[in-house]
Amino acid sequence: MAEHSLPILVVEDDPSLREAIGDTLELAGRPYVAVGGGEEALAVLGTQAFSIVLSDVRMMPMDGITLLKEIRSRLPNLPVVLMTAYAEVEKAVDAMRSGACDFLLKPFEPQALLAHINKYELPESGESAGVIASDPASRDMFAMAQRVAQTDATVLLTGESGVGKEVVARFIHRNSARRDGPFVAINCAAIPDSLLEATLFGYEKGAFTGAQQAQAGKFEQAQDGTLLLDEVTEMPMALQAKLLRVLQEREVERVGGKKPVPLNIRIVATSNRDMAEAVAKGVFREDLYYRLNVFPVAIPALRQRRSDVVAIARHFVVEHGGRFGRAGVTLSPEAEAILAAYDWPGNVRELENVIQRALILSTGRVINPEHLNLPISQSATTFEAVAAEASRESVAVVAETGKKVDNMKDLEREHILRTLAEVGGSRKQTIERLGISERTLRYKLQQYRDEGYLKD
Repeated sequence: MAEHSLPILVVEDDPSLREAIGDTLELAGRPYVAVGGGEEALAVLGTQAFSIVLSDVRMMPMDGITLLKEIRSRLPNLPVVLMTAYAEVEKAVDAMRSGACDFLLKPFEPQALLAHINKYELPESGESAGVIASDPASRDMFAMAQRVAQTDATVLLTGESGVGKEVVARFIHRNSARRDGPFVAINCAAIPDSLLEATLFGYEKGAFTGAQQAQAGKFEQAQDGTLLLDEVTEMPMALQAKLLRVLQEREVERVGGKKPVPLNIRIVATSNRDMAEAVAKGVFREDLYYRLNVFPVAIPALRQRRSDVVAIARHFVVEHGGRFGRAGVTLSPEAEAILAAYDWPGNVRELENVIQRALILSTGRVINPEHLNLPISQSATTFEAVAAEASRESVAVVAETGKKVDNMKDLEREHILRTLAEVGGSRKQTIERLGISERTLRYKLQQYRDEGYLKD
């Protein structure tokens, strides 16, 4: 079994059964969090990620079915397995309709419990899984990708340019039954129309001038694996008709060939365009769109998953730092704050470029704000961004605290401490509200302690 670091959430109001389940998981080496009811479960789901939820059905005041529906509305791809007595089978059926993965009939053996968990839980979507997903939006997206990876369904990945569509495609391949087969990618926008057909379908010797020997195309090269059709909406209309036939018949015929080659491949297609709009404009075939859009996965823009920004930036610092002979370089809290505040119109690709540039510009062991060289119009520091938000609330701050706010630094401090108080001292929720990194918040809070504005 693959290693998992994400814990399992156990929801059970019977203390003895809750303890027994905990013992089973502990003996299996599985981390878990156990709570006594639905309200507690929803509270803890708002503060950390889990690989699966294991919940009792009969609980008060919130029963397992209500909890399931709440989880589905907040985290639609988080697996939920319900535990129920034989007499409650009707409730179990209702649970399956509401989105439960499965249910366990009480009493059950420890091995049955572990088998259900191993069957349905999602692996961690983190750096150990080959991706970085700190933000709830990206965790949810990778959870959906993990689910479709277990099937052979054709996947359509959409999102702005630079969001990391190939990263998601490779994640799907790695987590599928085809993981030992090849992963073949072709960018349909990067190859001239005159060469694209031969590149995709292959060709026989003498099929055209210069074809001195037969060549297998990308479809054949991906046999028993996954083929990524990147930017598929850029494919010319004439070739779209041939692609449609290949997808329908699951066989390909080389240019100049007469014998079709059967295919056993998984198709993943991507586009940074609105495909429905492309169909409406007549530049993309409607029948091909429906053939590719079996399971759509929308990848959020980087500005929509701000909690990922600093984690991805740190990854690039390590990756490119080693390549540039700058191993050991780190980002200062101020630089991380700027990165977290920026809107990233170029998404992850732009972030990677900024980090590479910063590694070249910085000469010491730390990357500071001046090394990032981001456009001033969009790269106000988080301190300024937070202060700007705080300035809109400054009247309320003065009214409630009686403190005179003299400058931007005071505004920033008042806004951070106010937000921390509003969320009951939760650092995780403070980070999410402010759009800053954990490291930056820790740095600022220590500063406020040293200045006497915050007590331990």
